[in-house]
Parts: sequence; C-alpha cells; structure tokens
Amino acid sequence: MERLVVVRPKHPFGPNTCISSPFSILPSSLSEFNGTRLSSSIQNRRKAWQQKGALQVTASSAKKILIMGGTRFIGVFLSRLLVKEGHQVTLFTRGKAPITQQLPGESDQEYSSFSSKILHLKGDRKDFEFVKSSLSAQGFDVVYDINGREAVEVEPIIDALPKLEQYIYCSSAGVYLKSDLLPHFETDAVDPKSRHKGKLETESLLESRGVNWTSIRPVYIYGPLNYNPVEEWFFHRLKAGRPIPVPNSGVQITQLGHVKDLAKAFVKVLANEKAIKQIYNISGSKYVTFDGLARACAKAAGFPEPEIIHFNPKEFDFGKKKAFPFRDQHFFASIEKATSELGWSPEFDLISGLADSYNLDFGRGTYRKEPDFSTDDMILNENLVLQS
Repeated sequence: MERLVVVRPKHPFGPNTCISSPFSILPSSLSEFNGTRLSSSIQNRRKAWQQKGALQVTASSAKKILIMGGTRFIGVFLSRLLVKEGHQVTLFTRGKAPITQQLPGESDQEYSSFSSKILHLKGDRKDFEFVKSSLSAQGFDVVYDINGREAVEVEPIIDALPKLEQYIYCSSAGVYLKSDLLPHFETDAVDPKSRHKGKLETESLLESRGVNWTSIRPVYIYGPLNYNPVEEWFFHRLKAGRPIPVPNSGVQITQLGHVKDLAKAFVKVLANEKAIKQIYNISGSKYVTFDGLARACAKAAGFPEPEIIHFNPKEFDFGKKKAFPFRDQHFFASIEKATSELGWSPEFDLISGLADSYNLDFGRGTYRKEPDFSTDDMILNENLVLQS
C-alpha cells in the first residue's frame, strides 16, 4: 500500500506522519537560497492557455506536483522553489535517505516552513504496478522526472496520469553526437549509442504518447550537495596542496552550470506555453578550459594558484578508476534558446558559483567521497621519472 506522508519540521529525520488534509499555500515572496529575492516566471495571476491541437495546460497559481527523486541534489533546490511558489509538492523516493535536510545558510524558520509542506510517496519506481496504482490514486497535475534513466520507467507514470498537464524531464547534453562544430544546439544530431541513450528514448516516448513534455539538457552540473566529483575532485587536491593532473594539453573547453540556476530553469518551463514539446540546454553562460577550471576552483576557494601537471592518458592503465572527472574532449552547449524563449539566465558566473559550492559544502567539511589520489600518484611518479 502506498504511503503519502508529510515531513514534520520538529522531527525532520524521524518517523513520518500520515496526513489526509490539504496543504495551506506558502506565499511566493520568501527569500532565495543565498538571500537574494527570487525572480520567477510563475505569477499569482495566470490565464488558461491552449496550444493549437489537443494539449492543454491550465496555468493556475498552484499545482499538485510530483517529483521523481528529489532528496539528493537537483530536487533539493527545485522542491524549495516550487514550495515557495505555493505548489503542493510530493517526492517519490525509496525512502532510504531523509526526505528533507536543512541546507547550510538556511534558517531554522525557512527549513521548518519548507519541510512542513513536503509530502512523500515511498516506493520503487521500477515496481511498475505500484507506480501505476499509487499515482493514479493520488493524481498529479505535473511530474518533474529528475532521476529517470530509461523510457520503460516513464510509461507507468504516463499510464497512471491520463490527465497530466505537463511532464518535465531531466535529460542530458551528453546525448549529443560528438562533433567538430560547437557549441551544441538543441537541433544538433544525437548519439543513439551514447551512455545516455535511455534519455533519448524517453524523449521519444513522451513525444509518441502525445504528452505535453519539456526536456532539460544540462551539461556538467555543480553546486552544494553535488554527488558527482566535479568541483569536489579539484577541492580535495587543492586542500591537500597537491598538483592537479590534467589530461593532454589542458586547453579542452567545457562548461558548468550551477544547480540553483538549473532549478530556476526547471521552474521557468512550468505551465509555459513556449515550452510545449521543447528541449532546452541549460548551463553556465561561459565556457572554460580544464586548466582554467583548476585555477577557478583555487580562486573561488581561496587557495594559491595550483601546479598543473599534464599527462597522456594513453600511457597509463588506470583500471576502472577515472583519473579526471570530465570527458577528455571539447564539450559545451548553447543556452541561447533558454535565455531567449524562457526569460531565464544564469545568475552565477563560474567563480561565484564555485565559491557558493565551496562555502556551503566542501569548505564546511562536508563532501560525498573521500579523496583517492592513487591515479594522481601514478601520473606524478611517471612525471618524475621523465624529468630525471
């Protein structure tokens, strides 16, 4: 049997309390994560709109929203924005992690207000029969699918919610076919053999089922609570005073987008007529080289400029370990479509975004993975031999 529960602020990590009463609506004028005022596309007064054809979304001031996932990274920040906008938010998770957690810099009052409004539906999304029965029983206006990887995981959700207004999907810029012509645009060729092919198949499924869908394709995401070793990889080495090993020339160009900017983009597409059946690249406004990223991490965190060691990955056998957290190629995408159509733009530049990540996470002594310098030592030892 499904359980719909609300997390009480007095016991955020304790037993959940079942509820049956509706939410009170949270005013949308609360402060943003970093203390600045939230600028959102969702206004209190909205009008119903209809696309030419069968799709229709009623852009009411409050929606019943389901987030698939939501307790690790992107959803932590997205759910806060949605609650502040007055929406009723339910997280669908397996319940293995606390449903809410107080963020660094978040006041007790802000956290209490947020956590008291979050509902939880406990289950495994791969249990398709449970998904269909529980979601059809609850009913939702909008689904944010943050952790979906395969199309087969999405079908039960669509089946369970025939009156769904919008399906907003977190895809990846990793679906694009490698090209000599950059940046990637949303109309570029995709790679059906990429490790993100499940994302592509999901987008195709949503289109074939006639759902009002929107897909967001982030490049590399960074920020507080990041569980991928993006900025954390550099911070570990900077803190230990170690050189930074960078593959090949170090002038490979890549792109990072802050998780809070990504969360705002997800809100911008909600009930947005322009976003019907559209794909948007979301990331930072500037690109950066690998060497430049190492220096940016040092500057943002207050470390001296690092020593950078270049190496040829083909000369080493690292086994299953990764010697560098980024794909060894140019990889960046245009965000022009999102900025022009959605009125969205990233608030964080790279230095301020890395500083936000460091000050609210790694700099407080919290990180996801312990440092592993074994591949670094292989590279550094080989480098010393060559120099001698």
